[in-house]
Amino acid sequence: MEFDILAMILIGLVTGLMTGLTGASGVGVVVPMLTILLGFSIYEAIGTSLVVDIVASLAVTITYLKHGQVDRAGAWIAFGSILGAQLGALIATRLPEGGLTAGFGLGMILMGIVIWRRNGGSTAPAGAENDAMPKQPFGQIAKAILLGFGIGIMTGITGAGGGIMILFVLILVLKIPMHKAIGTSTMIMAITALSGAIGYSVQGQIDIGAGVVVGLGAVVGGVASARLANTYSEQKLARVAGSIFMVLGVTMTIIQFTGVGVIAHG
Repeated sequence: MEFDILAMILIGLVTGLMTGLTGASGVGVVVPMLTILLGFSIYEAIGTSLVVDIVASLAVTITYLKHGQVDRAGAWIAFGSILGAQLGALIATRLPEGGLTAGFGLGMILMGIVIWRRNGGSTAPAGAENDAMPKQPFGQIAKAILLGFGIGIMTGITGAGGGIMILFVLILVLKIPMHKAIGTSTMIMAITALSGAIGYSVQGQIDIGAGVVVGLGAVVGGVASARLANTYSEQKLARVAGSIFMVLGVTMTIIQFTGVGVIAHG
């Protein structure tokens, strides 16, 4: 029991650090660590990671908001993601566990490469204004809601508030700068994670106790890393985030195919 609690606190701290630097959490830390170290099933790990995201993402969002790094387009994306997350959670419980875990790692590797290549040479200042949706006409709002619905589906399937998909859309589709994309991503994650968590709760796939313990650690780590990230240039932040995704993606893929596990969750 003592090991479990200590492991959860450490998982939370690492999760928070990753959230503040990349705009994602469960995909990279909570899900693989709960499955590897504590023997959670992939479904219970995803459901629990959503509880962590609710509290950690809110803390990180507040920090980025203080630096003016949250984009208004995120509100519409979040709106569309709510229903999508419910559908995704329903789909996930019907997918083979092994394939779902392997998909995690491969998706993270791809996103890491995309972020590195897309933003690695960016010279835009951290506080640059985004004009992706300057006046938010009906067509742009509808686009954001539709994108949000797709993100919500992926959130329910992969957990962790869909941080990877959210960043993908914000950076490549809406052309939002890296700092603002991460701040906006965490805001969307908090809302989407709440919707996804409800779906997993109905399925009985959430460990509330673990979610609270990991979440508290994630708040501490998240606020600290978010403050640090806002001192970085766009280029440096992109490379840090991209590297984190690639390393964790490779690690999880290797673990999945080698069948490594440590402790059974009971």
